[in-house]
Amino acid sequence: MLITKPPMGWNSWNTFMDKIDEKTIMETADAMVGQGLLKAGYEYLVIDDSWAERERDAEGRLKVNYTKFPNGMKAVADYVHSKGLKFGMYSCAGVRTCMCYPGSFGHEFQDARFFADIGVDYLKYDYCFRPALADGPMLYNRMGMALRAAGRDILFSACNWGKDNTTEWIRSTGAHMFRSTTDIMDSYQSMKNIALSQLSNLPYTAPGCFNDLDMLIVGLHGKGCMALGADGCSDIEYRQHFAFWCMLSAPLMIGADVRDLSPDTLALLTNRELLAIDQDPEVRPPYIHGQALQRPECAQEHIVLLKHLADGNYAAGYFNFGDQEANIPSEFYNWGIDISSGCSLQFTDVFTGEDMGIFRDFYRARVPEHDCRLYKVRLIWTGRPASRQL
Repeated sequence: MLITKPPMGWNSWNTFMDKIDEKTIMETADAMVGQGLLKAGYEYLVIDDSWAERERDAEGRLKVNYTKFPNGMKAVADYVHSKGLKFGMYSCAGVRTCMCYPGSFGHEFQDARFFADIGVDYLKYDYCFRPALADGPMLYNRMGMALRAAGRDILFSACNWGKDNTTEWIRSTGAHMFRSTTDIMDSYQSMKNIALSQLSNLPYTAPGCFNDLDMLIVGLHGKGCMALGADGCSDIEYRQHFAFWCMLSAPLMIGADVRDLSPDTLALLTNRELLAIDQDPEVRPPYIHGQALQRPECAQEHIVLLKHLADGNYAAGYFNFGDQEANIPSEFYNWGIDISSGCSLQFTDVFTGEDMGIFRDFYRARVPEHDCRLYKVRLIWTGRPASRQL
């Protein structure tokens, strides 16, 4: 099973944590279609932890909690599929899930068949309560093999939080996406820490296996389980968060309650230009401008990313993680373009569609604190290249 673009969808955890039930999931499926999220590309609806009973049955099989899901999980999966969506569930590589429900350790092949029989299209596989002598490569390879033997195409989402040098082995397990970070909280500092941590992980996302920066906090505004009593982020901070994930071709899993999205949140999540950058067929990592790659300490507040796109154009992101407005410069010679080339760059604002003009050797973006500027960039010929004497 080959996944060629970063998965997009919705996951129950950030808003509902363990308070999930059949009615909520079905209403969410309705909202994903009604709000235009499915049309925009958000095709997976994923139920996270706490859907099961506390213990397995006498034959070792997982048991669905019928108080929460009175018609059983197959009926829920069928309803989700009837809406044109794909259905996802959750398990864990340890003996227990993170909420202390039965994990899949020692039951990998049995559980994979259980998920396939229900009609699961996506499995999030967590990393809690793993046996001390069982390492990540072995645990994730077990489930990867089990899913391949289950008789159904199931996207394998490995969630081991970047532990055990994940990038060195995760592709070999059959995983289609992998968490490289700790859990994101609904706070600016949490999002910023995760974003900056990814400067060293840029080469590791590619068709077949995508670097997962964790679920989106866009639109939470302090609601749900990830705020820890705080008010969440501002709309501007959520915009920076979403734009950074898109520049890195990260999986986009909405965490907010899609039944209650504000118009601004919905417009951001369905912005065609942003989603096209995230879903670009070439899935190239962005180039880090200037010294940021060699000296990450220089890039803790102001980051410029340039991403090659399949249509021959580029996306350029100017990110201000600082607490004051800043003029963030980019010299085109750092991108391989100098005055002698005869080339210039045309900048178009992704958020507004405004043509910013044509620039020959330099562009400076004025970016408020905790915000970003994102541009579609086109290389154009503006004159004959200067001759060089040899």
